[in-house]
Amino acid sequence: MLTLVSDVFLTPHFLIKGTVENKYTRLSQLLDGHRKRFLKIQDATLVDLKSRDRIQTPLLHINLDEVILAHEFLDNSSDASMAQLARHAEWNHRVRAFYTGALNLEVSGDIRPGCYEVTDHRRGRFFVIRNPQLRGVEWDGDDDLKLLSSLDYAILNRERLAYIYDFNN
Repeated sequence: MLTLVSDVFLTPHFLIKGTVENKYTRLSQLLDGHRKRFLKIQDATLVDLKSRDRIQTPLLHINLDEVILAHEFLDNSSDASMAQLARHAEWNHRVRAFYTGALNLEVSGDIRPGCYEVTDHRRGRFFVIRNPQLRGVEWDGDDDLKLLSSLDYAILNRERLAYIYDFNN
């Protein structure tokens, strides 16, 4: 069984840490299946990306339209958690994805072929990128923001991305 530890969300203005309320499955599946506009985050900490000020609150409602990137921290000692991440076939498409707006963010990494397209069989609004490298967020000197520099995967909101450079097409 998976041990879900904590969740992280990146929006144009905040890094948000906490635990999704009533999470019953992996975060990527939950985000794609969530039918409400807001997701409830328990014990949330918001880190302002510019000022580094922190806000803590017992319950935060986050608008899914604001989410650029998400990640759930798993107990890596669980063989099941690593097996579930590895089940996806063909993670051989290297891409660079760009969000432009209040935060100019570039995420590069490996994806399943075509997963960012509406024609993808999943048709969800989120997709997973493995071994992500982020540019555009200055995380030096902030332990919370530094989490973004060492993620083994990230869940991207395809509707928030402005450009995708697919090295394979």
